[in-house]
Amino acid sequence: MNSMFSSTIAAVSTPRGRGGIAVIRISGDDAISVADKFVRGRAPLADAEVRRANMYKIVDGEGNVLDEALVTVFRAPNSYTGEDTVEISCHGSDVLCAEILELAFSSGAVPAGPGEFTRRAFSAGKLTLTEAESVIELIDAKSRAALALSRKNLDGALSDETDAIYKKLRAALGSVYAGIDFPDEDLETLDDSGMAQEITDAISMLSRLVSSYKTGHAVIEGVPTVICGKPNVGKSTMLNTLLMRERAIVTDIPGTTRDVVSETAVIGDVLLNIRDTAGIRESGDEIERIGILKSVGQIEECELVIGMFDASRPCDGDDERVISLLCDAKESGRDVIAVLNKCDLPQKFDEARLSSLGGAVHIVASDKSSRDVISKKIGEIFFAGGASSLDGAIVTNARQHASVTRSLNLCKSALSALKTLGADIAGSEIERAMAELSEMDGRQVGIDVVNEIFGKFCVGK
Repeated sequence: MNSMFSSTIAAVSTPRGRGGIAVIRISGDDAISVADKFVRGRAPLADAEVRRANMYKIVDGEGNVLDEALVTVFRAPNSYTGEDTVEISCHGSDVLCAEILELAFSSGAVPAGPGEFTRRAFSAGKLTLTEAESVIELIDAKSRAALALSRKNLDGALSDETDAIYKKLRAALGSVYAGIDFPDEDLETLDDSGMAQEITDAISMLSRLVSSYKTGHAVIEGVPTVICGKPNVGKSTMLNTLLMRERAIVTDIPGTTRDVVSETAVIGDVLLNIRDTAGIRESGDEIERIGILKSVGQIEECELVIGMFDASRPCDGDDERVISLLCDAKESGRDVIAVLNKCDLPQKFDEARLSSLGGAVHIVASDKSSRDVISKKIGEIFFAGGASSLDGAIVTNARQHASVTRSLNLCKSALSALKTLGADIAGSEIERAMAELSEMDGRQVGIDVVNEIFGKFCVGK
């Protein structure tokens, strides 16, 4: 089987740095003959049993043994890339890996580009585009939930769902064109009612995919989150509790935090990109005023706002300003969690002031249990039904979300056209909806989109 790529590529597929083992991958039509020039064993690599690791010696051009390594041969099309592939598992020295790579290059291979192995797998039909994206998500997973979701999409959950939608639209479109091109033939086609049902089913499935992005985004990409409030309400203590370590300085002196402190934390199954901000209040201190302006800017840019209030103090003008900012954020579509802190002290804060925000959760920020309270509330926001669930197909990135959203809108337009303008106009909208799905999953996709996706990969994957 000849590859569509003319070159044979090589790269280290494991992270750089000293380790027990490193894996060097060589892929392409000449992979076996390239490796055979510096890999020595009882028999040539061309005669090796495929998919079985055997011990070989790695020798340089002068016959010096550089290492003993486990070498595995994969024959096309039964390899990751769909091409002939040789994987060399050697000792994990940077110097040794560089020596072996140089031997591969001098034997006819060329350096692999970022994500080129996976790109070849996509080109060979081994992976859809969404499955290829799940590879990098699997590599970058920062939580068990991210790992599980990436693994599920790599196994084809999202691709299977888009396939099912595509088939429904194809059935509707086939009936449209059969009626237009062969009006006098007695063909088995869907009537308008049947076509409407297929489109309606597609709309329902697409709507669920569009909605799933909130969960997928929160698990895979992470939610930009701001902790805000007036000074000394416990914002930095809350950050430390969420991170489960002392990250921010905590004192009884108001205004300790004067700049944005950024960290990442996995809360339940959700990845939060958290920013602790300066306390919001009227201030004559120029440095503090700059920090407060940054705080307001962060609130305007984030997706989730955790607004904190001191239960032991009456609501004052600074609190009202924070409430106003939270209301604005909520009205603009961002998620807001109002938090009453220091609830172990006598409550003086009028909680009714927070009714426009849907009420507040009660915590003691210094208590570890407050992390569970916040985690539960976050789960209610980002998981349907208030429980962490990764059931069904889930959209995980903005590119996928944009495609399914456009496809959904075109399907709605097709259904409307079918009822008012006729099947031929509806057919045009269905074609466009199918094209969006095709681009999302790689059936029909521009080279610039492919380059952008695989450019995010590291070299060696």
